[in-house]
Amino acid sequence: MGFILVLLESLSIVASVLVFGLLAAIVFASFRRKYSHMCHVEAPPVFEDPNSLNPVPCPHILDPAEKYISLIIPAYNEEHRLPGALDETLIYLQERAAKDKSFSYEVVIVDDGSADGTKRVAFDFVKRYTVENVRVVLLGRNHGKGEAIRKGMLHSRGELLLMLDADGATKVSDLEKLENQIHAVAAKEQKYGDSSAGDATSRIADVPIAAFGSRAHLEEKALASRKWYRNFLMKGFHLIVLLAAGPGIRDTQCGFKMFTRAAARKLFTNIRLKRWCFDVELVYLCKYFDIPMIETSVTWSEIPGSKVNLLSIPNMLWELALMSVGYRTGMWEIHS
Repeated sequence: MGFILVLLESLSIVASVLVFGLLAAIVFASFRRKYSHMCHVEAPPVFEDPNSLNPVPCPHILDPAEKYISLIIPAYNEEHRLPGALDETLIYLQERAAKDKSFSYEVVIVDDGSADGTKRVAFDFVKRYTVENVRVVLLGRNHGKGEAIRKGMLHSRGELLLMLDADGATKVSDLEKLENQIHAVAAKEQKYGDSSAGDATSRIADVPIAAFGSRAHLEEKALASRKWYRNFLMKGFHLIVLLAAGPGIRDTQCGFKMFTRAAARKLFTNIRLKRWCFDVELVYLCKYFDIPMIETSVTWSEIPGSKVNLLSIPNMLWELALMSVGYRTGMWEIHS
């Protein structure tokens, strides 16, 4: 009996040490991410024109908009999938610009420390379409998709800012669905009046709105066609997201999201998660700032080469725990 009591006491001590260690690690990581995040924002990248090799002035999200729309594409080892997605994207943008002379755009490719030919592919497109329309941000080493998108958002020039994946899984023309929803919500809230179209689009940048592309309508078909571990991951993740960020968005992980410049300023100067769960943090911050969120179905197809696997689960759980502790304890300060 005495041996059992000693064993239970020992197990209790071990459990306490583990919990204390976890909390200490979370606190340390929170402070480290907090201060490294602040420093990272203060160190803007330098855009380079590959034709002239001259640096290009680097914009910031706090500056006035210079383009109608910016498309931010994070890329990590996407040498093979990126060319097809960029070709489709730029053909669409050029055709739309030809029809509407007021339509201006830029594509910002963020190379997240790729070890393959992603940088070369990206700069080939800059040479073809000029640095005015296509730009490359080099992060130097791999930080994670969330950090790559944050960096691209912070240094884009659009009134509307769209994040989309490098694999081209979502049809790029579906951005019009998100765009139209944003304009409809802005008009409904009477943030701008019955002014001319040009004046309306120039002021949409100042109305904080977020539009989320969604694959929720494809869920039944996806369950039948996807690998079992991805379905397991999806269902478990949805439950944890519900607990961490609350209800509101059915598909937080679709890589097709649009923000007005005003919304992006609030969200991407505060976001801290660097990898898998930054989308959940975006939902949390939208609720904090009372930014209207729209969820719209988009055309989506699964492209081979996904980087999500069973090893992603611990990282996702860790990031969600980090976010919950960081915000609920006040260690992650939110700047307005």
